[in-house]
Amino acid sequence: MDNVCPQTGDEVLATFFERYPDMLQCEIAVRVARSTVTTAFGAGHKLMVCGNGGSAADSEHVVGELMKSFRFKRPVSEKFKVAYRKANGEDAPAWLEGVLPAISLVSQTALSTAFGNDEASVGTFAQQVLGYGQAGDVLLAISTSGNSANVAEAAKVARALGVKVISLTGAKDSKLTPLSDVCVRVPRTEVFQVQELHLPVYHCLCAAAEADLFGGAQ
Repeated sequence: MDNVCPQTGDEVLATFFERYPDMLQCEIAVRVARSTVTTAFGAGHKLMVCGNGGSAADSEHVVGELMKSFRFKRPVSEKFKVAYRKANGEDAPAWLEGVLPAISLVSQTALSTAFGNDEASVGTFAQQVLGYGQAGDVLLAISTSGNSANVAEAAKVARALGVKVISLTGAKDSKLTPLSDVCVRVPRTEVFQVQELHLPVYHCLCAAAEADLFGGAQ
């Protein structure tokens, strides 16, 4: 199956589990996470992502895959084309692409440092979830230990707002486990090994969502 480019979300998941058989023990969690992300995007909601250190870099990576084309072309909607033409008297540029809206909460340097200095650094992600989050959105909380205090606080705010929480952690039970609608606990405990499995998990989620929502546009 590696030689065949997956064309649907289901095929993306099948390929993922074929390539990473150790992740079959997390199959239910991965499938629920996929459904949660795709359903949110399909209903016009957004994804927020946060983490620390390497997980902060992962947060940026996730947003990069979602805000532009990943594997499929993403034409903008006809409704947008009409609105653009009406507003500007010309056709929308061909380089504009359809979007799966995502925000990396690690990117807001001025806000994060100001809030950390004036209030509490543990609340920098939570404050942003309070500002950006709306019921139906999703928070992707990435923590190799599952115990990152600022990520856990963001999850608490998300729950209060009706924002779904997907966590990516290591194998051990953690603070994020009970705070999450679904927690993908990859079967590793060493930090770098956990991170090595987080990447294919979030690539799978991004690719499945794109295939489900844009795959037919090829």
